Amino acid sequence: MGLRVCQLCAVDFTLKHFLLPLIDGMQNHGWEVTAVCSDGPEIPGLRAKGYTVDTIPIARSLNVFKHAVSVVRLAFYFRQQRFDILHVHTPVAALVARVAAFLARVPVVVYTAHGFYFHDEMPSWKRRLFVYLERFAGRFTDLLFTQSAEDAETAVQEHISPAADTLAIGNGVDAGRFDPSIIGDGRAMRRALGIPENAFVIGIIARQVIEKGIMEFLEAAIAAAGNNTEIHILMVGERLASDHAGDVEAELERAGAALGKRLVATGARKDIPELLAAMDVFCLPSWREGMPRTIIEAMMMGKAVIATDIRGSREEVVAGETGLLVPTRSPEALAEAFLELAGDRQKVGSMGRKGRERALALYDEAQVVALQIRRIEQFLNKEHVPA
Repeated sequence: MGLRVCQLCAVDFTLKHFLLPLIDGMQNHGWEVTAVCSDGPEIPGLRAKGYTVDTIPIARSLNVFKHAVSVVRLAFYFRQQRFDILHVHTPVAALVARVAAFLARVPVVVYTAHGFYFHDEMPSWKRRLFVYLERFAGRFTDLLFTQSAEDAETAVQEHISPAADTLAIGNGVDAGRFDPSIIGDGRAMRRALGIPENAFVIGIIARQVIEKGIMEFLEAAIAAAGNNTEIHILMVGERLASDHAGDVEAELERAGAALGKRLVATGARKDIPELLAAMDVFCLPSWREGMPRTIIEAMMMGKAVIATDIRGSREEVVAGETGLLVPTRSPEALAEAFLELAGDRQKVGSMGRKGRERALALYDEAQVVALQIRRIEQFLNKEHVPA
């Protein structure tokens, strides 16, 4: 029997949309994988597909009492299951689970930082608090994986993890699924959504919360669309029940009133490649990210990208070559970027082609999964070498 691995995150959304390729890769490698997260609507479907999923409540808030209860429950669960490896994801769940793993004496703990919660635009006291929490949890961590190289450097500089135990793994998507030669040019999707064939479509795929830059995106859309009647806006995503970040309902209503049929909001969708095909430009104006997968998906589909100049995003987008980078929280800069690309479709096409070349070279999901398995095996082999 292979190693027994626990893949743990806070919510079922993360498990379904981000962790399944890693779970599949580990299971194909001969390891036995159990996923753990809070209960949610995606769990029955995942179990029906053959995944082993156990549910333990893990709050995404900063409620200390709830987290203490989760620590106790997880420690008891880990003692029962006797996993060889605990691999944790998402900041709060990772902190809680690593404390529980220490109490339960789980042999090996791996943490993937999909993007540290702290960032440079935070008040300094708040940033220091979250850095300290990461340092504290780092004491119970054997390997730290970060998706962006910038986060790996920060982890070492902030004494969260030693360089020898820190690895930037990147991020990736299924290149076979996000293939424009298979998906097509998006005309059918435009017709289905009521978007004119000759429209210039700027799209976003994100949770509908403030920190994803949705308010700035909508303000920029209103301003840019007022200067270019060809601009249409396509929004994909919803606000999760577990999200504690502020919602954007009022801004959505204002944008709907201003743009009318030129704003199409689909809610959550599964046909992401087809929706990307219907876009001319993909935009992600987040305040913070790790290594955003949606940008990679857009690049794989041959789309120019407009993103904020933050860690992760600026590692993926080559400014002026595969897209444009703008300051955070600046609807004015975002609107200028919208109008710049809407006025030069040839540039947009060139950026899209170069973006796809970059994505194929750097962001293949299979390579990212294989890298993690190799690094874990190297650690295990080192730990078991006789003194």
